[in-house]
Amino acid sequence: MDSIGQPIIGVGAILVRPDGSVLLGYRDKLGESPSWCLPGGHVDAGESFEMAAVREIAEETGISELQRVKILAITQHLSSSVSTVTGAVLVTVKQDAEAALLEPEVFTQWRWFSSGALPSPLFAASQAVLSYWLGDESPSGWETYPIAQAE
Repeated sequence: MDSIGQPIIGVGAILVRPDGSVLLGYRDKLGESPSWCLPGGHVDAGESFEMAAVREIAEETGISELQRVKILAITQHLSSSVSTVTGAVLVTVKQDAEAALLEPEVFTQWRWFSSGALPSPLFAASQAVLSYWLGDESPSGWETYPIAQAE
């Protein structure tokens, strides 16, 4: 076996209220540069991207009343030394949805932002997911593969 690390399969959940605001957490995790991040994390064996998004949202924010959960795209970090794939999942929530700070060792706060006024810096995978959702070009080193949706 070679020295390449284990692949990372993650999910980034774009939680959107009816007014269009998006939930981001300020990630201040030991050993990493602080950044704003979507709820999300690793996809466990046997989980779909949607299932992982629902689980991570509940674990990180306590929000469990989700109105719609659908995968939008898969992003791949091509310039990483480890194979990194993130599923972009769009989740709609009620206008009064509020996030609790359930992982204070990772996040210092959760805030709702207008999609046109997102903070920076963004966590790299979150930036890739949000870029696709907003119709922007993928960040350097990232490729995005849209998922065809039957409506």
